[in-house]
Amino acid sequence: MEKKDKIILLIEDDFDIRNGIRILLESQGYEIIEAKNGREGLKKLNETISLVILDIIMPEMSGIEVCKKIRESWYVPILFLTAKSSETDKLEGFSAGGDDYLVKPFSYVELMARVKSLLRRCSVYNTNYTGNQLQKNKWLHYNSLDICMFSNSVKCNGKDMELTEKEYQILKLLASYPDKVFSVENIFESVWQEVYVNSASNTVMVHIKNLRSKMKKCGNCDSVVKTVWGKGYRFEENIPQNNT
Repeated sequence: MEKKDKIILLIEDDFDIRNGIRILLESQGYEIIEAKNGREGLKKLNETISLVILDIIMPEMSGIEVCKKIRESWYVPILFLTAKSSETDKLEGFSAGGDDYLVKPFSYVELMARVKSLLRRCSVYNTNYTGNQLQKNKWLHYNSLDICMFSNSVKCNGKDMELTEKEYQILKLLASYPDKVFSVENIFESVWQEVYVNSASNTVMVHIKNLRSKMKKCGNCDSVVKTVWGKGYRFEENIPQNNT
C-alpha cells in the first residue's frame, strides 16, 4: 500500500465518478482532495499535491482551461479523464500540458496503473522534482540539452538557442514524450492548433529543418530530432554529451 504522503487532487463534476475514484484511491493509501469544478480545483491546488486527476468536459471551465492555468505557475503531473477518444482530442490535452489521458469508461485497474506510473515518473523523469514539491520552473535535461517547459528557453551545451515560438513548441512536444513517434499531422494540429491539410506537411518539415539547423550550430544537439521514415518524428533522449 502506498504511503499516505501522496496527496491527489481530483477535479470531476460527476459525483458518482468522483466518489468511486475517491474510494478506490483511498483504499490504496492515497489522500484525496475533491473539487466538483475547475475553479474550485484551482483554489485547492497547493504545494502538497502530488498528482491532479482532471475531467476535461466540465461546465463553466473546461479541464483544458484548468490545465493551462495550472501550467502557468506549477508543475504537477496531470491525468485527464474524458469521454473523447480521438487523436486530435488527445493532442489538445497534451498541448495544454497534460501528462496522460484516460478515456471513459475505464477500469479501476487501468486507472491505478496510470496513477502509479505518473507518480513514479515524478521522481525519475524530472531531476528537480522531489516528493510533494511543486515547481514554478520545470526543465527537461538531456545531457547537453536543457528545455524549459514554461517559456521559450532552450540551452544546448550551455548556449542559449534563439528559437521561434513554433520551433520551440515542436521541440517541447517531442521532448515531453521521448521515443513516441509523432506524425506530421499530430505535430501540426498540436502546435498550430488548426485542422491539418495536406499543404501543412511542408510547413512542419520546414520548421523542423530550421530547428535542426539552429541546434547543429550549438554542437550535436540536432541529433535529438529523429526522422522515422513513413511515420513522422520522435525525440531521442540518449544524445551524446559534447565535451568540446
